[in-house]
Amino acid sequence: MDIIDLSAVPASPNNLESFLDQLCDRLALDYASYAVIAPFSDAVRGYANYPAAWKSHYMQRQLQNVDPILQKAALSIAPVDWSRFERDRSFKTVFYEATDFGISPQGLTVPIRGRFGDRGLLSVSRAGPQREWERLKRNIMPELQMAAVHLHDSVMRMSAPLSSNQQAKLSQREVEVLQWVAAGKQQQDIGDILSISPRTVEVHLRSAREKLGALTTFQAIGRAIALGVIFPV
Repeated sequence: MDIIDLSAVPASPNNLESFLDQLCDRLALDYASYAVIAPFSDAVRGYANYPAAWKSHYMQRQLQNVDPILQKAALSIAPVDWSRFERDRSFKTVFYEATDFGISPQGLTVPIRGRFGDRGLLSVSRAGPQREWERLKRNIMPELQMAAVHLHDSVMRMSAPLSSNQQAKLSQREVEVLQWVAAGKQQQDIGDILSISPRTVEVHLRSAREKLGALTTFQAIGRAIALGVIFPV
Protein backbone atom coordinates (compact mmCIF):
# COMPACT_ATOMS: atom_id res chain seq x y z
CA MET A 1 0.00 0.00 0.00
CA ASP A 2 1.50 3.34 -1.08
CA ILE A 3 0.67 6.61 0.68
CA ILE A 4 0.77 10.15 -0.69
CA ASP A 5 0.74 13.18 1.61
CA LEU A 6 -1.69 15.66 0.07
CA SER A 7 0.31 18.52 1.57
CA ALA A 8 3.06 17.62 -0.90
CA VAL A 9 0.90 18.11 -4.01
CA PRO A 10 0.02 21.47 -5.58
CA ALA A 11 -2.48 23.56 -3.65
CA SER A 12 -6.11 23.30 -4.66
CA PRO A 13 -9.16 25.52 -4.10
CA ASN A 14 -10.16 23.12 -1.35
CA ASN A 15 -7.87 24.06 1.52
CA LEU A 16 -7.83 20.79 3.40
CA GLU A 17 -5.38 21.98 6.03
CA SER A 18 -7.58 24.91 6.92
CA PHE A 19 -10.69 22.73 6.95
CA LEU A 20 -9.15 20.19 9.34
CA ASP A 21 -7.79 22.92 11.61
CA GLN A 22 -11.18 24.63 11.74
CA LEU A 23 -12.90 21.31 12.37
CA CYS A 24 -10.65 20.64 15.36
CA ASP A 25 -11.13 24.16 16.74
CA ARG A 26 -14.91 24.03 16.37
CA LEU A 27 -15.36 20.55 17.84
CA ALA A 28 -12.68 20.74 20.55
CA LEU A 29 -10.52 18.01 19.00
CA ASP A 30 -6.75 17.63 19.12
CA TYR A 31 -6.02 16.30 15.64
CA ALA A 32 -7.82 15.21 12.48
CA SER A 33 -6.78 13.30 9.39
CA TYR A 34 -8.40 12.32 6.13
CA ALA A 35 -7.48 9.46 3.80
CA VAL A 36 -9.00 8.21 0.55
CA ILE A 37 -8.33 4.67 -0.65
CA ALA A 38 -8.42 4.03 -4.39
CA PRO A 39 -10.83 1.26 -5.45
CA PHE A 40 -8.40 -0.86 -7.49
CA SER A 41 -4.83 -0.10 -6.44
CA ASP A 42 -5.55 0.36 -2.70
CA ALA A 43 -3.19 3.36 -2.82
CA VAL A 44 -3.83 5.81 0.00
CA ARG A 45 -3.85 9.58 -0.39
CA GLY A 46 -4.16 11.52 2.79
CA TYR A 47 -3.70 14.67 4.78
CA ALA A 48 -3.51 15.32 8.52
CA ASN A 49 -2.85 18.22 10.83
CA TYR A 50 -0.64 16.02 13.00
CA PRO A 51 2.81 17.39 13.92
CA ALA A 52 5.15 17.33 10.92
CA ALA A 53 7.59 15.13 12.81
CA TRP A 54 4.95 12.42 13.30
CA LYS A 55 3.83 12.54 9.66
CA SER A 56 7.43 12.14 8.54
CA HIS A 57 8.00 9.31 11.00
CA TYR A 58 4.77 7.55 9.94
CA MET A 59 5.66 7.63 6.26
CA GLN A 60 9.30 6.69 6.74
CA ARG A 61 8.29 3.66 8.81
CA GLN A 62 5.50 2.87 6.29
CA LEU A 63 3.06 2.46 9.16
CA GLN A 64 0.14 2.62 6.73
CA ASN A 65 0.84 -1.03 6.02
CA VAL A 66 0.01 -2.05 9.60
CA ASP A 67 -2.25 0.77 10.78
CA PRO A 68 -5.61 -0.88 11.65
CA ILE A 69 -7.40 2.42 11.14
CA LEU A 70 -6.59 2.11 7.44
CA GLN A 71 -6.68 -1.67 7.27
CA LYS A 72 -9.86 -2.37 9.26
CA ALA A 73 -11.91 0.80 9.79
CA ALA A 74 -12.19 1.16 6.01
CA LEU A 75 -14.20 -2.07 5.95
CA SER A 76 -16.82 -0.77 8.37
CA ILE A 77 -20.10 0.87 7.42
CA ALA A 78 -20.41 2.72 10.74
CA PRO A 79 -18.12 5.05 12.71
CA VAL A 80 -15.39 3.13 14.52
CA ASP A 81 -14.13 4.09 17.98
CA TRP A 82 -10.46 3.27 18.29
CA SER A 83 -11.13 1.45 21.57
CA ARG A 84 -12.15 -1.46 19.32
CA PHE A 85 -8.46 -1.87 18.48
CA GLU A 86 -7.09 -1.76 22.04
CA ARG A 87 -6.05 -5.42 21.91
CA ASP A 88 -4.82 -5.21 18.34
CA ARG A 89 -1.04 -5.64 18.21
CA SER A 90 -0.78 -3.41 15.13
CA PHE A 91 -2.68 -0.62 16.86
CA LYS A 92 -0.29 -0.79 19.78
CA THR A 93 2.65 -0.72 17.38
CA VAL A 94 1.41 2.49 15.73
CA PHE A 95 0.20 4.36 18.80
CA TYR A 96 3.01 3.31 21.12
CA GLU A 97 5.13 5.44 18.83
CA ALA A 98 2.47 8.12 18.30
CA THR A 99 2.26 8.94 22.00
CA ASP A 100 5.90 10.03 21.84
CA PHE A 101 4.71 12.77 19.47
CA GLY A 102 1.84 13.86 21.74
CA ILE A 103 -0.92 12.00 19.88
CA SER A 104 -3.57 10.24 21.95
CA PRO A 105 -4.78 6.70 21.09
CA GLN A 106 -8.29 7.89 21.96
CA GLY A 107 -10.11 8.63 18.73
CA LEU A 108 -12.75 7.86 16.16
CA THR A 109 -12.87 7.13 12.43
CA VAL A 110 -15.84 7.90 10.16
CA PRO A 111 -15.81 5.80 6.97
CA ILE A 112 -17.23 6.99 3.65
CA ARG A 113 -18.12 4.85 0.66
CA GLY A 114 -17.91 6.67 -2.68
CA ARG A 115 -20.08 6.05 -5.70
CA PHE A 116 -17.21 4.64 -7.75
CA GLY A 117 -15.75 2.11 -5.30
CA ASP A 118 -13.58 4.68 -3.53
CA ARG A 119 -13.38 4.72 0.26
CA GLY A 120 -12.65 7.63 2.57
CA LEU A 121 -11.74 7.86 6.25
CA LEU A 122 -12.04 10.91 8.50
CA SER A 123 -10.22 10.26 11.76
CA VAL A 124 -10.15 12.51 14.83
CA SER A 125 -8.50 12.22 18.23
CA ARG A 126 -8.80 13.87 21.61
CA ALA A 127 -6.83 13.26 24.80
CA GLY A 128 -8.62 13.35 28.14
CA PRO A 129 -10.88 11.36 30.46
CA GLN A 130 -12.91 8.68 28.71
CA ARG A 131 -16.18 10.02 30.14
CA GLU A 132 -15.55 13.40 28.51
CA TRP A 133 -14.62 11.70 25.24
CA GLU A 134 -17.86 9.69 25.19
CA ARG A 135 -19.92 12.82 25.76
CA LEU A 136 -18.03 14.79 23.10
CA LYS A 137 -18.32 11.93 20.62
CA ARG A 138 -22.12 11.83 20.96
CA ASN A 139 -22.41 15.57 20.47
CA ILE A 140 -20.21 15.89 17.40
CA MET A 141 -21.09 12.71 15.49
CA PRO A 142 -23.59 14.30 13.03
CA GLU A 143 -21.17 17.08 12.11
CA LEU A 144 -18.29 14.64 11.74
CA GLN A 145 -20.28 12.52 9.31
CA MET A 146 -21.14 15.53 7.15
CA ALA A 147 -17.54 16.77 7.34
CA ALA A 148 -16.36 13.36 6.14
CA VAL A 149 -18.62 13.60 3.09
CA HIS A 150 -17.37 17.12 2.33
CA LEU A 151 -13.73 16.08 2.50
CA HIS A 152 -14.24 12.95 0.45
CA ASP A 153 -16.18 14.65 -2.32
CA SER A 154 -13.72 17.55 -2.41
CA VAL A 155 -10.72 15.28 -2.85
CA MET A 156 -12.51 13.16 -5.46
CA ARG A 157 -13.32 16.32 -7.44
CA MET A 158 -9.63 17.26 -7.29
CA SER A 159 -8.80 13.90 -8.89
CA ALA A 160 -11.60 13.65 -11.42
CA PRO A 161 -14.32 16.31 -11.53
CA LEU A 162 -17.82 14.91 -11.42
CA SER A 163 -19.78 15.45 -14.59
CA SER A 164 -23.47 16.23 -14.47
CA ASN A 165 -24.44 12.70 -15.48
CA GLN A 166 -22.43 11.28 -12.58
CA GLN A 167 -24.41 13.21 -10.01
CA ALA A 168 -27.28 11.52 -8.24
CA LYS A 169 -30.72 12.09 -9.70
CA LEU A 170 -32.99 12.46 -6.68
CA SER A 171 -36.74 12.61 -7.00
CA GLN A 172 -38.55 15.74 -5.85
CA ARG A 173 -39.94 13.85 -2.86
CA GLU A 174 -36.49 12.58 -1.89
CA VAL A 175 -35.18 16.15 -2.01
CA GLU A 176 -38.07 17.37 0.15
CA VAL A 177 -37.53 14.65 2.73
CA LEU A 178 -33.77 15.32 2.93
CA GLN A 179 -34.35 19.04 3.26
CA TRP A 180 -36.76 18.54 6.16
CA VAL A 181 -34.34 16.15 7.88
CA ALA A 182 -31.61 18.77 7.45
CA ALA A 183 -33.97 21.21 9.17
CA GLY A 184 -34.13 18.91 12.19
CA LYS A 185 -37.51 17.32 11.63
CA GLN A 186 -38.27 13.74 12.70
CA GLN A 187 -39.84 11.19 10.36
CA GLN A 188 -43.26 11.51 11.99
CA ASP A 189 -43.15 15.30 11.58
CA ILE A 190 -42.03 15.00 7.95
CA GLY A 191 -44.84 12.56 7.25
CA ASP A 192 -47.37 15.02 8.67
CA ILE A 193 -45.91 17.91 6.67
CA LEU A 194 -45.86 15.98 3.38
CA SER A 195 -49.06 13.99 4.07
CA ILE A 196 -47.30 10.64 3.80
CA SER A 197 -46.65 7.87 6.33
CA PRO A 198 -43.43 7.70 8.39
CA ARG A 199 -42.71 4.41 6.65
CA THR A 200 -42.87 6.14 3.27
CA VAL A 201 -40.53 8.81 4.60
CA GLU A 202 -38.03 6.07 5.45
CA VAL A 203 -38.40 4.56 1.97
CA HIS A 204 -37.50 7.91 0.41
CA LEU A 205 -34.56 8.33 2.81
CA ARG A 206 -33.24 4.86 1.99
CA SER A 207 -33.53 5.54 -1.74
CA ALA A 208 -31.76 8.89 -1.36
CA ARG A 209 -28.92 7.28 0.61
CA GLU A 210 -28.46 4.66 -2.09
CA LYS A 211 -28.46 7.21 -4.92
CA LEU A 212 -25.99 9.42 -3.07
CA GLY A 213 -23.72 6.52 -2.10
CA ALA A 214 -24.11 7.44 1.57
CA LEU A 215 -23.92 5.06 4.51
CA THR A 216 -26.08 7.20 6.80
CA THR A 217 -28.72 9.88 6.51
CA PHE A 218 -26.29 12.45 7.90
CA GLN A 219 -23.83 11.59 5.15
CA ALA A 220 -26.61 11.80 2.55
CA ILE A 221 -27.48 15.29 3.79
CA GLY A 222 -23.84 16.35 3.61
CA ARG A 223 -23.50 15.05 0.05
CA ALA A 224 -26.81 16.62 -1.05
CA ILE A 225 -25.67 19.99 0.33
CA ALA A 226 -22.29 19.66 -1.42
CA LEU A 227 -24.09 18.96 -4.73
CA GLY A 228 -26.43 21.93 -4.26
CA VAL A 229 -29.49 19.65 -4.18
CA ILE A 230 -30.60 20.91 -0.76
CA PHE A 231 -29.55 23.91 1.30
CA PRO A 232 -27.91 24.08 4.74
CA VAL A 233 -30.24 25.27 7.48
